[in-house]
Amino acid sequence: MAVSAIERGTEWLARGGLRPTRQRLALAALLVGDGEDRHVTAESLFALADRTGERVSLATVYNTLRAFCEAGLMNEVVVDGSKSYFDTRMDDHPHFYWEDSGRLTDAPAEELRIAGLPEAPEGMQVSRVDVVIRLKRA
Repeated sequence: MAVSAIERGTEWLARGGLRPTRQRLALAALLVGDGEDRHVTAESLFALADRTGERVSLATVYNTLRAFCEAGLMNEVVVDGSKSYFDTRMDDHPHFYWEDSGRLTDAPAEELRIAGLPEAPEGMQVSRVDVVIRLKRA
């Protein structure tokens, strides 16, 4: 029997310890319902929800994406300091940012080499390193 988008969304929310409210479940199903990883902005997820008939405000989408991040279900990738993408793929991996289209995609992690990182300030530890490789037409 095939796993439905709602079932996948429900399991995903449970992994993060989140209560499956109607809005959370609807957005979770859109994000992970087909089993594929996603890079979305709040605006693109809001538009997708609208196209599928889900009634949810843009503010709710923002708040829900933040809750998903806090629960460890997604990572926020900030591009240009003002544009945030939300990634459902949780392993360490770099990204390509396509400047001409504004898309964010996964880059091949096996080709990335980081020789070292600076020492974290006293009392701090590195929690994550985000690598965004910006692309433009030659």
